[in-house]
Amino acid sequence: MPFLGKDWRSPGWSWTKTDHGWKRIVFFGHELEDNNKDIDLKELCSDDNENLFVGEVCELANTKRKKEFYNNNTKSQFVFRDKWIYVQKESTKERHGYCTLGEALNRLDFSSAIQDLRRFNYVAKLFQLIARSQLTSLSGAAQKNYFNILEKIVRKVLVDHYNPRLVKELLQDLSSTLHSLTIHVGRCVLVGNVNIWFNRLETIVKWQQELNNMQIPKQMYSGMTFNDLPLHMQSKILCKLSDACDIINLGQATPTLHILSENKTLWKKLCQFHFSDKPYCRSLGLTRNDNVDWKLMYYTLQKHYPMKEQYGDTLHFCKHCSILFWKDHHVALFLKDFGHPCTANDPDSCLMPISPQHFIDLFRF
Repeated sequence: MPFLGKDWRSPGWSWTKTDHGWKRIVFFGHELEDNNKDIDLKELCSDDNENLFVGEVCELANTKRKKEFYNNNTKSQFVFRDKWIYVQKESTKERHGYCTLGEALNRLDFSSAIQDLRRFNYVAKLFQLIARSQLTSLSGAAQKNYFNILEKIVRKVLVDHYNPRLVKELLQDLSSTLHSLTIHVGRCVLVGNVNIWFNRLETIVKWQQELNNMQIPKQMYSGMTFNDLPLHMQSKILCKLSDACDIINLGQATPTLHILSENKTLWKKLCQFHFSDKPYCRSLGLTRNDNVDWKLMYYTLQKHYPMKEQYGDTLHFCKHCSILFWKDHHVALFLKDFGHPCTANDPDSCLMPISPQHFIDLFRF
């Protein structure tokens, strides 16, 4: 198939029509020397120097300059705001190619997702998994978009003071990965100039310092506070927390909360929530031994089993259409729109929530 351009024979060359057909124009030394005599020094040093080129070379140089200007003055090369993408793992007669992790990262609207508190933890955890093992599999454009969204995550935490611990862990894992790649593994696995990666390392260190120096202002309320609630209501609220670090941090606020945070029933429910489906732990809910230290049991089991992940909202995958998408709950509730053009008779039966690790596994070929 010929090259689909203004001149399919050879893009960037100049041609002239003769009696015997088309002939490519070749400039020899004396012709270049004669042409250079007519070039003024001021014209040569000016910014508008594309007129020095001949024919289509001028257009190619101008296009290249505009592309470099765009790439240097924007943080991301992609402005996709797709709510769904087709996940293709192999080529077929109807579709050629396949979808990669970098393409999914570029096309799915993660920039808007981090503004939703239900999706913030999900995106941050996904970026943490990418930082640990999948950073080198991203293309240069996807890596650029990754750091652009990561900067928005950090800025949101600095403004809203929302879940800084998770973002600190993300930056720590990313810093360790980049340090290992640039120092120990080798620079050949990185896309782009190594100086860019050193600048990114410096930026990560700056973000870590900003998060460590972040001061959360004390909120002044004139109405009822958490401490004004009855003790049984405070205890129920503590039982709704699924993260042990949040329970411990809350227990450090007041002596009353410290006593509630050390309750054996609270830690027993926490063990049952995270580890009840594990083979060894299925009998935990049946035991009636009051001498069990459930807090110690929790941290012991944590070393051997992964904790159950819980998110307000996640990406969904349609098994019928092989489409990965963000599900808009408000639209789905009132307009019966399931977030993607599904052709199944019962779309709800085909939907499957995707955890951050499952998202990574979808693009492993």
